Amino acid sequence: MTSSVWQKSSFSEAASNCVEVRAREGVIGLRKFDEGDVIVRTMRLKFANFLQGAKAGEFDHLIADA
Repeated sequence: MTSSVWQKSSFSEAASNCVEVRAREGVIGLRKFDEGDVIVRTMRLKFANFLQGAKAGEFDHLIADA
């Protein structure tokens, strides 16, 4: 992903119930869809490591009651 266009997951429910992500100038940004402010910025490698952990289920306990 090398576009400055915000992208949301296909798993997101309603349009206002999601987090969006984009890559711009080597930096990954995350924000809530309904609030335009960027809430997290990180480098690509750190984001890739986070995604790897999420895919492995390391954070599943955080959404167990969702």
